Amino acid sequence: MDIHIWYTLLSALVGGVMGARGRLGEVLSTTYAFVVICKLDITLTCANLMQIRSIEMLHKRFESFPEAFAKTLSPQRISSRPVPQDSEAATKMYASIFSPFWNEIIKSLREEDYISNREMDLLMMPSNCGTLRLVQWPLFLLTSKIMLANDYASDCKDSQKELWHRISKDEYMAYAVKECYYSAERILKSIVDGEGKLWVDRLFQYLNESIGRDSLLVTINLKKLQLVQSRLTGLTGLLIRDETADRKAGVTKALRELYEVVTHEFLAPNLREEFDTWQLLLRARNDGRLFSNILWPNDLEMKEQVKRLHLLLTVKDSAANIPKNLEAQRRLQFFTNSLFMDMPEAKPVSEMIPFCVFTPYYSETVLYSMSELCVDNEDGISILFYLQKIFPDEWANFLERIGRGESSEEDFKESPSDTLELRFWVSYRGQTLARTVRGMMYYRRALMLQSYLEKRYLGGIEDGYSALEYIDTQGYQLSPDARAQADLKFTYVVSCQIYGQQKQRKAPEAADIALLLQRNEALRVAFIHEEDGVSSDGQAIKEYHSKLVKADIHGKDQEIYSIKLPGNPKLGEGKPENQNHAIIFTRGDAIQTIDMNQDNYLEEAMKVRNLLEEFRGNHGIRYPTILGVREHVFTGSVSSLASFMSKQETSFVTLGQRVLAYLKVRMHYGHPDVFDRIFHITRGGISKASRVINISEDIYAGFNSTLRQGNITHHEYIQVGKGRDVGLNQIALFEGKVAGGNGEQVLSRDVYRLGQLFDFFRMLTFFYTTVGYYVCTMMTVLTVYIFLYGRVYLALSGLDHSISRQARFL
Repeated sequence: MDIHIWYTLLSALVGGVMGARGRLGEVLSTTYAFVVICKLDITLTCANLMQIRSIEMLHKRFESFPEAFAKTLSPQRISSRPVPQDSEAATKMYASIFSPFWNEIIKSLREEDYISNREMDLLMMPSNCGTLRLVQWPLFLLTSKIMLANDYASDCKDSQKELWHRISKDEYMAYAVKECYYSAERILKSIVDGEGKLWVDRLFQYLNESIGRDSLLVTINLKKLQLVQSRLTGLTGLLIRDETADRKAGVTKALRELYEVVTHEFLAPNLREEFDTWQLLLRARNDGRLFSNILWPNDLEMKEQVKRLHLLLTVKDSAANIPKNLEAQRRLQFFTNSLFMDMPEAKPVSEMIPFCVFTPYYSETVLYSMSELCVDNEDGISILFYLQKIFPDEWANFLERIGRGESSEEDFKESPSDTLELRFWVSYRGQTLARTVRGMMYYRRALMLQSYLEKRYLGGIEDGYSALEYIDTQGYQLSPDARAQADLKFTYVVSCQIYGQQKQRKAPEAADIALLLQRNEALRVAFIHEEDGVSSDGQAIKEYHSKLVKADIHGKDQEIYSIKLPGNPKLGEGKPENQNHAIIFTRGDAIQTIDMNQDNYLEEAMKVRNLLEEFRGNHGIRYPTILGVREHVFTGSVSSLASFMSKQETSFVTLGQRVLAYLKVRMHYGHPDVFDRIFHITRGGISKASRVINISEDIYAGFNSTLRQGNITHHEYIQVGKGRDVGLNQIALFEGKVAGGNGEQVLSRDVYRLGQLFDFFRMLTFFYTTVGYYVCTMMTVLTVYIFLYGRVYLALSGLDHSISRQARFL
């Protein structure tokens, strides 16, 4: 018991130090990390230690993300391109690589209803491939900066250099001022012609010359800057809308008002007189031709620039809490922090290791039906009502996405498409197969995006793209090349053992699985098909086939493979037998095992190429055979018990497994680990299925790999979502299952052989992290019982009194 206590303390301390060395707390202060570790408050704070702790930290470090992303998640042929000597040009190049991926992450958050349309607009990042002469950052970094800069300018009594030095103390304020100036110049030059364009050219020529001579405060009246801003805001407010005759007339009027304010109030008297006496401009004003012909910004890039300038001028509230949703904040914080962690170099999609994701399913919930959503429980609360109350912001974002206001269940029933969207919205917030399938299909989406952009960055021969062109990812999911490349590298197989029986009895689960097949063309479903047959001697027998199906163009099941089996494959435990019959349908060199209560995220799927390269990395004498992946428990917000389970799980998959992997005694404790497929299917597979003794089938894959000279590692720069039990009864049953599984492990030959082959220190570590934990717990409980009953006996028998009296005499 003493050894177990010391191991717990030392593993927490060593795990914290290893996490700090692995840059899991990249943006935390060293002092804070040291205090946390010294206090041994690791179990509850390890998750915070690994992440950017707040959205403010994300704001401060955002400028360094593009370069870190390009060097970490981009192939070397892209990241090793010649970097311009100018630091701003280099940052702009890295930003052009980073922006399409960042924007897809933001779009995925919007599709999942974690952010609203307004938040998406503020979080999106321009392509930085246009002709604008500076780096354009997301608007949530620049909001309210123009207003603050205006206040600085209005109160300025110093020189231009001192004013700019004051503004430049906030680097994002300096970016906002520069972008506002360059964007206004470009937009005004693009929408006017004739005399109006001559006025714009001359105006900005004077302003640029004054800036170059450090005499801007002599050229303009800073007190009138806010008035110019209000006129420019009115102009952009019209230009962001669609073109109509009335709006063109309104733009002409807005430009003339801007002209009057700039010429007669904003500029110095000498420049004002020059413009007033300019005959060409004077005749155009008198004839009513000035700004009469408006060239509406219909180009996609220009429309985005107008919209961005309008938001830059109008958004006054601070974006310090954008995104507001805590889950969106957590995901962005973990992703950006992982960019600074050590991970292998990413290969191009065409050269990466092909892999397969594998999920066993029996009869759990696939997709909630409308009747399940609306029926009240014994407390009079329906599932839909409950989710609306615990996820109010996500519900509001969902209604905004489908174009509805406040709606009741009856309103949704009027629209089949909205009803289906509602069913998916609820199912994506439960532990359902639909949520798992959506998450795992993010791998394919990420690979399509990476393949599509790699071809453009490297200058595709067929399409003629170059890296300097405006990058538009709008059609990447329809690109035949990107789709084909992703399908070559990724396969998703769901082993629905009784799908054939569900179809025969027309169960709702079968219809829901068919719907998932239709919505995800790369999804494959394996199942056991039973049919009546006749033996050679004429007797009726049951024939069993293992089949793999996909959805055809008409949405029907299309059989890909059918393998006749010698008999009923379900001989042992259900889940491992479910995996064993379908593993033949997996492809690639690696296989990731995923439970049907797990989830995935697009930003994490972008790192799968780096993770797979670990199989080729140096991790000791042997190459890895199982790559351990950390989990995030997404059910922690449901109840206090669920929160405790979440923290317990987080401490184990971070501190605990970090130390175990270093000591080479980490096993496979459940999905989502990634297996070397060839190694394991030639050495007994990934699941032992003997009844009772293999009730905890996951860990036996780790035993099997270790006994056959495999190498199991652990990696924390990538995470997968995981659902856990949320009720007291469910948690008790789960703990009982794990404890019973450990009891069965004591009887297995695997544990016996490991005990014989391990060295002393690995054997001790293995013992105290598996069966020894429960032995020590049992001893602790028994010791407490013996102590209490002993005290009761001493008190009731009178021995306690007599012993104390004799002690006083002595």
